[in-house]
Amino acid sequence: MDRRKFIRRSAAVASVAALHSRAYATTAGKSRRVGLIGSGWYGKCDLLQLINVEPVEVVSICDVDSRMLKEAADLFESRQVSKKRPRTYANYKDMLAEKDLDIVLIATPDHWHALPMIAAVEAGADVYVQKPTGVDVLESKAMLDAARRNDRVVQVGTQRRSTPHLIEAKEKVVDAGLLGDVAHAEVCCYYHMRARKNPPDTAPPEYLDYEAWTGPAPMRPYNELVHPRSWRAFMEYGNGIVGDMCVHMLDMVRWQLGLGWPKRISSTGGIMVDTESKANITDTQIATFDFDDLDVVWTHRSWGSPPDPEYPWAGIIYGTKGTLKLSVNKYDFIPRGSGQPLHGDAVIEEDKYPTDTTDVKDWRMELHVASAIRGHMKNLLEAIDNRGRPIADIEQGHISSASCIMANVAMKLGRTLEFDPATHTIVDDAEATGLLKRPYRKPYVHPSEV
Repeated sequence: MDRRKFIRRSAAVASVAALHSRAYATTAGKSRRVGLIGSGWYGKCDLLQLINVEPVEVVSICDVDSRMLKEAADLFESRQVSKKRPRTYANYKDMLAEKDLDIVLIATPDHWHALPMIAAVEAGADVYVQKPTGVDVLESKAMLDAARRNDRVVQVGTQRRSTPHLIEAKEKVVDAGLLGDVAHAEVCCYYHMRARKNPPDTAPPEYLDYEAWTGPAPMRPYNELVHPRSWRAFMEYGNGIVGDMCVHMLDMVRWQLGLGWPKRISSTGGIMVDTESKANITDTQIATFDFDDLDVVWTHRSWGSPPDPEYPWAGIIYGTKGTLKLSVNKYDFIPRGSGQPLHGDAVIEEDKYPTDTTDVKDWRMELHVASAIRGHMKNLLEAIDNRGRPIADIEQGHISSASCIMANVAMKLGRTLEFDPATHTIVDDAEATGLLKRPYRKPYVHPSEV
């Protein structure tokens, strides 16, 4: 889209605030029946916020970690209105075979997003699936196809689109035309989030079905980084910091500016500093997403200091009339020359939602993100009631996720990729096209082959 036209187009569409303010109702006056697949940190966070916005019935929980599964069942038995204990499952297929769920939440590691999501929509459920949509481009595309084929609503956990202060920034700055012409944006993460340990391989704990946890991914020896929180250290289960953190910020900028697919993607990087860790993801990487007349450039470093300590994980949009800085915590508009600076902060509602501050064993809700998750869940329920597309529809999640995945492919090959969304191939590059699909470990079958 021509950068001089996107503001006029933005003004022609319904306001994001209006999208989030529509009333919704439970189906036929009954509580919606909900299941959760993946009961770790963010599975709990997502489902607790869904309970906060509507008294749903948590019917089923699935996890391959029996200890984590019991903890989640205890938690949701105590938190839901009915005080009923959810049924528990070790296999998502058994859970979905009941065909009694209206909504399924999926918060597994990335390599387990696609197969349960596709199975859930085929079982008749609408879905909330965590980002990124898949671990490879064609897996992600299969998720989109399954949602459309089964006419299901699928919301992706790119909740920046439902973050109150970022909605405000879009309306007051971007849609209002305060930026002027826009031709460049930066997205970044400078958190020291890459695992630095080098623990020995061991037998998996008795409460974890490691064979099932590994699923379609390559089988690695078990060590303490793998489960429950540091699996992102390994490319076998995800796409590194680009797949984890860039997908949020790229999606945010795409939403703010009304961008679709990038035309070209390039990337450089590697393990430049921390060579001692067992982690095999990059500690340094730059990627350029070329939208013809607008570039979005990603940078991450899991070492050193951020150039702007106030915005260590952020999107920065540069216009001829000013600059807009965006993060999960706040936004700042800095005009060029005369003009009024604007600032907004994350909405924290601990008085209204006191459970946001409740400690539950080794995890806690991120207060600055809780209102965004609530907004995302409200929007999901509205879309389900209207049978419409949610704000972070699976197609939008696919674009942002696949673009980040292709940045890793471009880095691996050392060349720029020109992507054709119509065919889901890399133009005139059979080798790169072949890397848009990862091999599945047998007996699992890649969904693009079904």
